[in-house]
Amino acid sequence: MRVLVLGGRAPVALDHARRFAAQGSTVYVADSVPCRISSYGRSVAGTFRVPAPRFAPIEFAIELARIIQQNRIDLLLPTCEEVFYVSYLRHYLPSQCIVFAPPFDQLRELHSKLRFLELAANCGATIPASACARNIREAIAWSEGRPVVLKPEFSRFGVYVRLYPDGMPGNSAELEPIGDWVVQEFCTGREVCSYSVAVDGVVTAHVEYEPRYRIASSSSFYFDPCSAPGVRDFVDRFVRKIDFTGQISFDWIIGCDGGHSVLECNPRAISGLHLFDTLDPLPAAIMGEGEVVCEPGRGSPKMFSAVMASLGLLAAVRKQRLREWLGDWRRASDVLMERGDIAPTLGGLLDIGSHFLRAKSQKCSVREASTRDIEWDGQELPR
Repeated sequence: MRVLVLGGRAPVALDHARRFAAQGSTVYVADSVPCRISSYGRSVAGTFRVPAPRFAPIEFAIELARIIQQNRIDLLLPTCEEVFYVSYLRHYLPSQCIVFAPPFDQLRELHSKLRFLELAANCGATIPASACARNIREAIAWSEGRPVVLKPEFSRFGVYVRLYPDGMPGNSAELEPIGDWVVQEFCTGREVCSYSVAVDGVVTAHVEYEPRYRIASSSSFYFDPCSAPGVRDFVDRFVRKIDFTGQISFDWIIGCDGGHSVLECNPRAISGLHLFDTLDPLPAAIMGEGEVVCEPGRGSPKMFSAVMASLGLLAAVRKQRLREWLGDWRRASDVLMERGDIAPTLGGLLDIGSHFLRAKSQKCSVREASTRDIEWDGQELPR
């Protein structure tokens, strides 16, 4: 096959590229910003720059169609939030190319942190009590002194999330004017994430893991495979209920009693993808050709070594957990480093530098600069 992987700035794009290439495909990557983390990889045959889907969606779709046509692409594989624009504008793309993304209306419901919980009812997981809050007064009134979490209805990476484990004070700061918010009961327990692939409502690949180390309360940089009772059963029921095709991920809290609460859904690739080996049949799972559900061949953790050796080590020293950190370091292998293919590590460092420069010019955080051009937060798209 000839595969075009989108979101080349993301490590998951490099991961997909390596696996497809190792199993016989010709792989290209595309993005609207420099994506040296994947384009420097030996598995990538070519790289394309496309318009930013958030700011120029029609131009993005037209250029994508041109690339697909000229390079005879068989499979288009989004990895990040460009999936919303790809799905919405898929009628621009050549019909002979398989677009591995669900319909836009379905994506919208899954991305909504309120509507998703309604869809998840009766699928075998506890659904935290939640409500829409348009201002801080509504959130305080709904919480009634209970521990709660506040988060925008459309968001990612824990951005703007507020935790109130002791209840909301009456003088809580007003909500940022970025659309509706969700106020949700605060769940305590072990954090678990799951990543799955489904085709026509059937799970074809699945993995669960603990995000053991995080940057503040946001993205994780250490992924420890685990097994959480009830999670796989929920995913099976949920994708069957909505007849889902694509990549789908969930955030969970596993309580002390073993009960599992599903918090939100990310209808795209997440870091659980890194836990699959290069020769695990994930490409066949994406094409719906696997004979069994694809699961990671080995149960060893993965990490971003540079972050683990800096932020992770500093946190371990501060919390007096250096021995635990050392044990975790020895158990894990690096996400980017692969024998004979170390250039993506350098590419990733150069990409971070680009994000810093973009953040400075746009007067925003590095996190915002790294995803601003592909985000979709529920706004109207061009007809």
